[in-house]
Formats: sequence, structure tokens, C-alpha cells
Amino acid sequence: MKILIKNGYLVDPKNKLDEPMDLLIEDGRVKKVSKKITEKADQEIDAKGKIVCPGLIDIHVHLRQPGYEYKETIETGLRAALKGGITGVCPMANTNPVADSRSDMEFMIGESKRVNLVNLWPVGAVTLRQEGKELTEFGELKKGGAIALSDDGQPITDSNILRRALSYAKKFGLPILAHCQDEALFCGGCMHEGFVSTKLGLPGIPVEAESVEVARDIQLADLTGGQLHFCHISGRKSLDLIRQAKAQGSKVTAETCPHYFHLTDESVLHYNTNAKMNPPLRTVEDVAAVKKALKDGTIDVIATDHAPHAESEKDTEFDQAPFGVIGLETSLPLSLRLVEEKVLTMTQVIEKMSLNPACVLKIDRGHLSEGAVADVTIFDPHKEWVVEKDKLQSKSKNSPFLGWKMKGQVTDVWVAGRHILNNGVIASER
Repeated sequence: MKILIKNGYLVDPKNKLDEPMDLLIEDGRVKKVSKKITEKADQEIDAKGKIVCPGLIDIHVHLRQPGYEYKETIETGLRAALKGGITGVCPMANTNPVADSRSDMEFMIGESKRVNLVNLWPVGAVTLRQEGKELTEFGELKKGGAIALSDDGQPITDSNILRRALSYAKKFGLPILAHCQDEALFCGGCMHEGFVSTKLGLPGIPVEAESVEVARDIQLADLTGGQLHFCHISGRKSLDLIRQAKAQGSKVTAETCPHYFHLTDESVLHYNTNAKMNPPLRTVEDVAAVKKALKDGTIDVIATDHAPHAESEKDTEFDQAPFGVIGLETSLPLSLRLVEEKVLTMTQVIEKMSLNPACVLKIDRGHLSEGAVADVTIFDPHKEWVVEKDKLQSKSKNSPFLGWKMKGQVTDVWVAGRHILNNGVIASER
């Protein structure tokens, strides 16, 4: 089947394309990219006024299945990803039971194939049951389909365990996605330590709880030569360390999330539990530092850390509520605000949400080269919409952006040439 996407503005960072172009898809792959394609096709899509780009990749999500299906399932999570223009997700291992075996990887992939929406590349646990004591079988995890390894949600406090993990993972070409948190400094905190936490009488988490671990992990990555990727970086001290490490030749990468470049700890005022995440929202100065790091390349990837929780769990005292917010459906428009603010160009936003995640994962995605798998996202950068709880595809609704007016809406998505989101409607619902 041939699909011709005409009149769109094509953004493809890998191939340095940022101009009006036509795109021809045939048999699930990109056949041709050109100024004007006249070849006849089975289906034509007019993308006038819209951005055509490689399918977005979210390197860091929590889909909760198995064990916490009341929060999210693989199906509802993949539906949310699809509506957000995301054609591939990497679910973390902190399910119940923990995803620490080959069969766990195969289960997640099998369930995603049953759902048949977007790509799912599972992340296996670094240590058994995420206890930080004994390494999992990395080779078996990779055979089962693991794309990376992480104990996200639980920091690896034993430096020797992380050293061994980085060395072991290197043999299998698997990156380790690091959750940096010094447990002693974290010390039961529930928000950023500062003026707002003092005002609210809530136990705080100092920014050093993140940066102390970042400093350690950089040195272990240098020691082992293993591939280390920093998850959800939130603080200026961590970013200074990562920037310096990169300048000195360290091969580390880093991600942040939209809530860290749009919200501060003041969002917690009135004890708003939808603004409770880990690491916590920080200060105006930290937000500025995150934007600077996005601009200068210190931060490579924009991810969501999509972490659904049931309303009953969030509807409690702030210090008792679980950490985490959803983000799959709001990530793109929130990132597009960086273009309006002149922090990033459109090309840079797409690069941090498609090509760079693919490079971290070492997969051939995130570009529209001829012959590439046709994972394609189209969005209207001018379309305005409001984040409404009842319209979110995610099973949980714990977003700090409820009621916000967004600008930029995904209209169409192809995964391996399958048109699974058509004018905003999921194909199975047509």
C-alpha cells in the first residue's frame, strides 16, 4: 500500500530537513521524501499547515501492568501515547512482580502486540526485585526484548553494584537508566526543600539528594565505560555536573520532563498532590537552569516519566500521596512552548523527542530517511485545546496541567506504515 503525505512542513533532524516536503510511504517504510511527489498512491493525506516528523519516542514511562492495572494498563497507556503522537514507549520495571526476567519482557511485548497500537520496548530491572543487591540476568533480559535496564523508582545505593552493572551491561550493549537519589538526604521528604516547604510545614528534599548521586554515577560511568543515561533531571547542580562531565569527555546522556521546565515548587501551594513527583518540582532558578541545559545540549532527551495513580491514592494528605504525574498526552504541546519562548527551535524539540531517544536506545528510529520504518507523526502546531480529565486516554488523571490551554495537537500517526491515528481518531474506533 502506498500513502502520500502532501503539503506538510517536514522536520527531520537526522537528515537536516526543515522545510515543506512531501513524504511517500510504501509497504511500511519511507519510500521517498521530496519537494513534490506526483506518484499515485492508494491514500493521500493533505498536511497543509501541519508539521510532519519522525514518530516521537518516550524513553521513560510507567504502564503499571502487571500488578497495578487499576492505575494503568498497557492498552490504556499505549492509547495515551498514541494521542500524544508517541510511536514508541519504554516502560519501566517497577511493576508487581518487578520486571526482572526474560518472561516479563516477553509478557509486555506480547501484550503490546495484542493491543497493536504503538511500539513497546521494555526496560528490565538492574537488580532482582529492584532491591539493589543482586544483578539480574542481563543477557536473558535482552533475549526477551529488553532495550535498556533501570531500577527507576529505587536508586541503586551500593556503588559496587552499579559499577558491576555498568560493566556487565556494556557487554550486551544495554544502557542503564539511572534514578539518582541519595536515600539519606531524601530522608522521607515529599517536596523540594526551601521556602515553600517551610511555609507548608512539609519535609523537604534538598537538590543535593539528586546531585550527590549524579556526581557518583558520572565517575562510575567513566570507570567502567558503560552507557549511563540520567533520568528526570530536575536541579541546576546536577546539570552543572553533567555539563562539566560531557565537556571532559564523559559519554553520559540526560533527560528531563515538561513539568521540570514549566512548574516550580509553588505549584504545591494548597497541597496540590498532582504536583507531587520524584524528583520534586524545584525553584525558578532550577527551571531556568533546565531550559539552559536543553538549549546548550546538556539535556539530550525530553521524556515524560508518565506515572499514573488512581484518584483515590492522590486524594489524601500531601505527605501520604504517592509520587508521580501523567504526561503522555501533554508532552508535545508543553515542549512546543519552548519554541514560542525561543529556548529551542522546532527541529531541536523534535530531535529531543525522536532522534536522540532512539540514539540512546541504539534503535533505527527517529528519522525519515528513505528505507526507514515509517513511524510518522503529524501535528497542527497552532491548534488550541484544553486538558480535560474526561478526555484523557490514560486510566489515571493525575496531571498537574488539568485545565491548562495547550497549543499544538496531534492529528495523525503511522506506526510501520499503519495509519492508527486518523484525524485525531484511533483507527479501532472508526
